[in-house]
Amino acid sequence: MNKKILYPILVLVLGLGLAFIIGSNKPALNPILYEPTPRTVRVTEVRSGSEYLGISSQGTVQPRSQSELIPEVSGRVVWISPSLIAGGSFREGDTLLRIDAADYLSALQRSEAQLKRSEVEYGFSSDELRRLQKLHKQQLASQQQLDSARRTAQVAEANLNDSRASTDQAQRDLARTELHAPFDGLVRNEQVDMGQFVTRGQSIGTIYATDYVEVRLPISADQLAYLGLPISTRGQIAQDDRPPVTVASDFGATRLLWAGELVRLEAVIDERSRMIYGVARLHIEENEETPLLPVGMFVQAEIRGRKVDNVIRLPRSAMRDNNQVLVVDAENRLHFRQVKVLRLEHDDMLISEGLVDGERVCISAMQTVVEGMLVNPVSG
Repeated sequence: MNKKILYPILVLVLGLGLAFIIGSNKPALNPILYEPTPRTVRVTEVRSGSEYLGISSQGTVQPRSQSELIPEVSGRVVWISPSLIAGGSFREGDTLLRIDAADYLSALQRSEAQLKRSEVEYGFSSDELRRLQKLHKQQLASQQQLDSARRTAQVAEANLNDSRASTDQAQRDLARTELHAPFDGLVRNEQVDMGQFVTRGQSIGTIYATDYVEVRLPISADQLAYLGLPISTRGQIAQDDRPPVTVASDFGATRLLWAGELVRLEAVIDERSRMIYGVARLHIEENEETPLLPVGMFVQAEIRGRKVDNVIRLPRSAMRDNNQVLVVDAENRLHFRQVKVLRLEHDDMLISEGLVDGERVCISAMQTVVEGMLVNPVSG
């Protein structure tokens, strides 16, 4: 037989024989039942409590009262207070500026002299009228003489009243040569120099009060319900209904807080933003821990709303579709539960119905969930 044919046949026979020997001696397989490993999830035990429905907003600090510093008389400036500079502070009643009072002092002296003459003339005409009245009763004076004396007395009385008014006006003009601060505050700007001639009605500076400041805060219409205020609320809010406000601002690594209250709502809704603007008032008392709140600063505000009871706070990661959460029962199995969401906040949500104290809620993010699914709960 040809070797080229014999050798392949021998190799094939040996391979088949070896395969038969291995197949006949294979080890017995013992089947093992598959037990799925429960997925580990984080859970939290719910507890109901009371919460305040707060609102976040922001705005710019504004003075509660800002006034133009305007002289009521004309004249040359002869003295300026060191406080009358941009940023200068002053107290109520402080003198801020003096105008040359020489002309107004002279006018007052002339008015006082005229008043003295009018008093003398009025006194003389009154005495003359009384004398003629007595003579007329005794038929020793004519009716014409009595009427003339009465007319003279009335003219003298009118002149006296005019002189008194002129004197009062001269005294007021003299007093107005000094400008006094109407409140405690700061100077925003000034436009006056020593020796400058200022005219009546000319603005020479702007000042604002510092006893408290205001912040205008935008609030959406639906947020008014969280404050416990009806949408019809306008103007001043009753003292007992004013929500507390906390204003915050960062100075470098330091965060400063100021306390105040929401005192009023503006009359209209902004057409562009659809916001209602509320005004928060903050009383400023400068101390080592809290400095003055600068006018013009942009600040963040938290308005504390109405208080609600028996609500449960959960992280938003616990929420599933259609306002559902996953509850873990005593056998560590997951169940869908429909809940009522009172409010969604930044990272949390408030649940008003659907859960009971002591129940465990899954707060892990899960893509696929099956009703009754076995899990390994871990408190998180």
